[in-house]
Amino acid sequence: MTDITSILSASYKSNLLSAARSNSKYVAVDPTLYQGGWSGKYANGKSFTVSVSNVKGFHAKVRDQSEGVNKYQDVLIKDNALGIGDTKFTLTGNGKAQIKNVVADAASGQTYLDTAYTTRSS
Repeated sequence: MTDITSILSASYKSNLLSAARSNSKYVAVDPTLYQGGWSGKYANGKSFTVSVSNVKGFHAKVRDQSEGVNKYQDVLIKDNALGIGDTKFTLTGNGKAQIKNVVADAASGQTYLDTAYTTRSS
């Protein structure tokens, strides 16, 4: 039987990053702005690496690595942003991006949004 707090937690996490939905249309992006490796550390010291490749139109392939967890996903790019799992990648300038990640605190069961800034490394 599924625990009600697990259901609520999963719903909260999925809605946290998508709270500000856009009505704009998907449009082709410049692949050179997104492709490459993006890495850094969150405020809690946790390292991350986001690799964006094969950008065509508004489609891309993304690999997100953080603390031993690897996520691979085909994504859509809209409003300078793409999402992979509980992580949102937003291009903020040429070679610069903001990464937001939903983190669950195992001790309290609370979720919070961890934000980091990165520059393209390759």
